[in-house]
This record gives sequence, C-alpha cells and structure tokens, in this order.
Amino acid sequence: MESLRDLVIFITNIFNNIIILYFFAANGSYTILMFLSFAHVWLYQMRISYAGLQEVRESPVTPPVTVIVPAFNEENSIILTVESLLHLDYPAKEIIVVDDGSTDQTLQKLLEHFQLIRMDLIWRPRLAATTPAAFYHNPHIAPLTVISKPNGGKPDALNVGINMARSPYFCTIDADCILEKDSLLRLMYPVIQSPVNTVLSAGIVRILNGCVVQDGQVTEIRLPEHPVEKFQVVEYLRSFLFGRTGWNLLQGTFIASGAFCIFHRETVIEAGGFGHDTVTEDIDVVANVHRLMRAKKRAYRTSFTTDPVCWTIAPHTRQLLGKQRRRWQLGLIQTVMKHNTMLFNPKYGTIGMLSLPFQTFVEAFGCLVEFGGYILIPVSFLLGLTPLDLFLLFVLLAFVYGTFLSVGSVVLEEITFRRYPRMGDLMRLLWYAVLENFGYRQMIVLYRVQGFVQYMRGQKSWELVRHTVRTGTEEAPA
Repeated sequence: MESLRDLVIFITNIFNNIIILYFFAANGSYTILMFLSFAHVWLYQMRISYAGLQEVRESPVTPPVTVIVPAFNEENSIILTVESLLHLDYPAKEIIVVDDGSTDQTLQKLLEHFQLIRMDLIWRPRLAATTPAAFYHNPHIAPLTVISKPNGGKPDALNVGINMARSPYFCTIDADCILEKDSLLRLMYPVIQSPVNTVLSAGIVRILNGCVVQDGQVTEIRLPEHPVEKFQVVEYLRSFLFGRTGWNLLQGTFIASGAFCIFHRETVIEAGGFGHDTVTEDIDVVANVHRLMRAKKRAYRTSFTTDPVCWTIAPHTRQLLGKQRRRWQLGLIQTVMKHNTMLFNPKYGTIGMLSLPFQTFVEAFGCLVEFGGYILIPVSFLLGLTPLDLFLLFVLLAFVYGTFLSVGSVVLEEITFRRYPRMGDLMRLLWYAVLENFGYRQMIVLYRVQGFVQYMRGQKSWELVRHTVRTGTEEAPA
C-alpha cells in the first residue's frame, strides 16, 4: 500500500513539474514580449511625432488601398461600417463590400441607403472564387462598389474582393467594425517607410461596446457595462499591446487580426489567397505568405502598429464568448498543424524558431496543461500529495504573475495612448486586470480546451455568433 502511494506521489510530481515548467516558460515569454513592447511603442511614438501623418497624406509614393468588407447577414451594422469607411482620411481608396449571399436585408439596405444601381463590371478572377451575381455602384459615391454573390463563406468573399481590387494593397475589415478616420494613414506609414516590400501591416483592435458612435465615428470612448465585456477590454490590450507588438519587433508576426490589416495584393494572390481549410483564414494566409516569401528567397517584412485603431463589437454574454473562443482555438490548432513543417525550421527565421513554437506549445496546446494545472495541483495539495512550496509556486505563477502582466498592459495603455481619459475608467480597468485572473481566465482556458476537443472530433465549421450589444447611442449587432 505504501509503495502504491509512493508511485502516485511520483507520477503526481512529474505532472506538477511539467505544469510549473509550462507556467515558467509561458510567463517568461510574455514578460520578454512586454519589455519589447514598451521599447517598440516608445520608439514608434518618437518616429511618428517627428514625421507626422501629413507625409503619408501628401507623399507621391503613397499607394492606393482597397478596403474589402465581406458581409453575411449584417443588416444592422453594415451601414454604420460603410459610413465610417467613406469618411476615412486617405488620398486614394476604394471600398468593396461583398455580400456573401445574405438571407436578411443586408444587400437591400446598402442599395437603398447609398442609392446604388446595378452595373456591368469586368470580372477577372486571379483567384479561384465564386462568380459574382451582380455589381452595384453610384457614380456620386465613387469609392464604393457592392458585389452580390452566392454564399460561399468568408474566405470566398475575400477572394472575390481581391479579384475586383484595383490597388496594390488591400485592407480587410469585418462588417461590424468601425475605423478611426486616420487609421489607413497610420497603417500605411510603415509601408511607405520600409526599404523592402511590406507584405502585411496590421493594426490594433479595440472593444466598441459602450462607446458613443455618431455618423460612423467613435466620438466618446467609454467602458462597457457588462463584466464579460470589461474583461475583454483588458484581454485585448494585453494581446495586442504585448503579444503582437513584441513579435513585430522580432519580425515574428504569425497572427494578424483579419478584422483590420493591410496586405500586399500580388503577394497574397501568389500565395493562393484565403483558404477554406481552417476557420481562421486570416492566420492561415499570413503563414502562407511567410512560406511563399521564404521559398522565393525574397526580402520582405511585416508590420504591426499600435495606434491605427479598429473598433469591433465583442460578445456580451458568456455563451457568445464561448463560441468565439472555441472557434479561435480550433482555427489556431488547424493552422499550426497545417504548417507544422515550419516548426523549429531555421529556414523560416524567427517565425520557425520562436513565433510558431510559441503559438503551438503555449497558445494552441498549452491550454491543456494550464487546465490540468488548475485541477491537479490544488486537488493533489489537498490530498497531501503536493508539498506546500510547490503549491505556493503554482499560485504565484498562475495568479499573481498573471495579474502583474494584465496590470502591465493597462499601464502601457495609460502611459502611451490614453484612450480611456476618465480616471474612473482607468481605475476600473486596473481592477478588472486583477480580477481577470480569478475566474475569467480559467473560463477562457475551458473554452480553449473545448476548441481542442472540437479539433479532435474533426469539426471544420464555425459556431455561428450573432449578438446585439449597446453602444452609447444605439444598438449595434455583430
């Protein structure tokens, strides 16, 4: 009997040590990314303060940009999104809305609001995509074109937009997003400054819930009301200001939010466009671009900028949040497994040696270790199988240090961009940065584990997310 207990203790210690090592590795990585982010943001603020956006606005080499908006059943948000795009401050832009066979009034509302008429336009399919059913345009609103097509999914709608784009760069925007007026100028600034081809320029995404929106623009920034939404504000700050900013400084960008990023059109076409074999086509296309450029041995770079802001509607209930996070996790696992030949492959530089291993072992599959830790270590401690010092180390790494990282993201936001000017909002953000690690984080880990289970079951499609949230002036569905 004593030998059986010793065996149980031995096995438990092995698993406990694996869990502790995981938290050391994950938190260590996040800490390095945090300090890199502080340095990167400071340097960027210095550069942009000297140059300003006038250089981008007036430069003869500033390229035109096509904004592509795939839309499926977005009747309550599409007008607001298109209005914000029409008001963008950019010297040469075109806006292509691709209605992907909506079954609601999305297309009808676009036609009526912008007084669009059907026109015959030339269709040249550079990428395999569904042939459009109709094209709509209003000569008095020159930048805007609306395409109607049978339903084929978001990647197909994006590929249709790429085929119709006439600009060397295109920007992908979700149909429930609002861009700040100078977003494209800020996103293109690193493109025109780069001595080599910039194939991807991504920007930060923030939570629209609770903000005041008028005439397609965010006029007052407020925190949302529901705790689930407030937690997501902190989570987005940490993800974008730490994770993606740090990886950008290392030239290791593997994830870019399809809700708001610019791509070099010819590069994406050569890479095969947006694929249908993952549910996160935005991550997959970035991986395909890296593979293409490395295979062709071309000089290139990617960029992530922290101040061109896209405002998006976040889930406002736990049920909708679970659907979103399961899809994100499913798509990430699909993508890292699809591109596993890049893993620890020096041919792909920082992507292969650092970024992809981090996304694979920490973000994609690390949720299994973390979830196991939240159960195994407390239970084994209560049963007397885990010593007190190991249990306290776990609490320090999983809860206390996680709080430090969350608070750090809010502090970085405050000392750089100050998007939440009210002192009350700042204090609430700091409070939720602490609370996030005691319940919310564990709930997100559970959703991620469920996404892993979906992958193991062979699930290929999205869980449909439809919700309505309150902004400061009106209800805005996503």
